[in-house]
Amino acid sequence: MKVSELAQLIEAENLTPGVEEDKEISCGYTCDLLSWVMAHGCEGMAWITVQTHMNVVAVAALAEMACVVLPEGIDMPEAILQKAADEGLCVLKSPLSAYAICGRMMEKGVPEKAE
Repeated sequence: MKVSELAQLIEAENLTPGVEEDKEISCGYTCDLLSWVMAHGCEGMAWITVQTHMNVVAVAALAEMACVVLPEGIDMPEAILQKAADEGLCVLKSPLSAYAICGRMMEKGVPEKAE
């Protein structure tokens, strides 16, 4: 699944227009503890989090994730979105809960861990 397909699936808005949405998603992950995500994050991951600070971008970029997904219509500050765009990181905002997003991803066959 590509980031653009995930955006459609979860009714998300791309908060970083101009950033490539053709990246392939290798797996999905939901966690808000940054040290835990640093230990378990991987290339191509779609990371669902309620956090919106600069360290989210740093962790996602370090792991070369496909995108960050903000559930429940959460907004991210413009300065943080600009940093994400500079890093080539797509940030999606969905009206759905993290639980519903994960459910939809699993229904479509997105694995829990990269193969």
